[in-house]
Amino acid sequence: MLPSNPLKAVVFDCDGILVDSEPLHYQAFQQVLAPLGLGHDYHRYVDRYIGFDDRDAFTEVFRDAGRSIEPRQLEELMAAKNKALLAIVSQGISSFPGVVQLVRHLSARGVPLAVSSGSLRIEIEYFLKALGLQDCFSVIVSADDVMHSKPDPESYLAALRKLQERLLGEPLEAATVVAIEDTPAGIQSARAAGLFTVGVSHSFAADLLREADVVLDTLEHMNLTRLVELMQSIHSSDNPPAF
Repeated sequence: MLPSNPLKAVVFDCDGILVDSEPLHYQAFQQVLAPLGLGHDYHRYVDRYIGFDDRDAFTEVFRDAGRSIEPRQLEELMAAKNKALLAIVSQGISSFPGVVQLVRHLSARGVPLAVSSGSLRIEIEYFLKALGLQDCFSVIVSADDVMHSKPDPESYLAALRKLQERLLGEPLEAATVVAIEDTPAGIQSARAAGLFTVGVSHSFAADLLREADVVLDTLEHMNLTRLVELMQSIHSSDNPPAF
């Protein structure tokens, strides 16, 4: 039986959840890849590379083309892509319905919040500042902090450890932490780390996110009470519904 409040923290993915940035990442990648003859359309990006951090995305693009990539070249490409992305996002970014309101709502109620993302820390911090959310998150786990990108659970396990430290030793069971994700890889990562997973169909159709505990079309009108109710309903049901 779950406690009356089974939710102890919430971890948000960044791209595709906090920020509508996947098209922007795609544009930045193409600026770097196209001159190398490795450009591809957006459908290919979504089907094959979305969810990877920059390191793994570049590595997979080269592998798919049957080409090798040296460590120095990889670092140069990542730096060039980051520079291109920051130039693109300087023109403005947008979030999704209800997301900014949900973050502020949870933060105001003292819920510890974290970001677990395959983006670089400088990108995440830029996005959060642009949305006015930089003071809402006590933990950020970025591509700079891990060796393996999603679907590996490393980034979520790191977020759990850092949240545990922020809670000053208070026990933190993974099942009491909610992960909010938009990709199959992100959902697999969070589930492998033991978190309660909410998939939101911002980037993929709902049926492709079915491994999540709950699948939503939007975070609009979502709040702390509703998140707790979703957790309780799933744990009390043998056939968890999609909402």
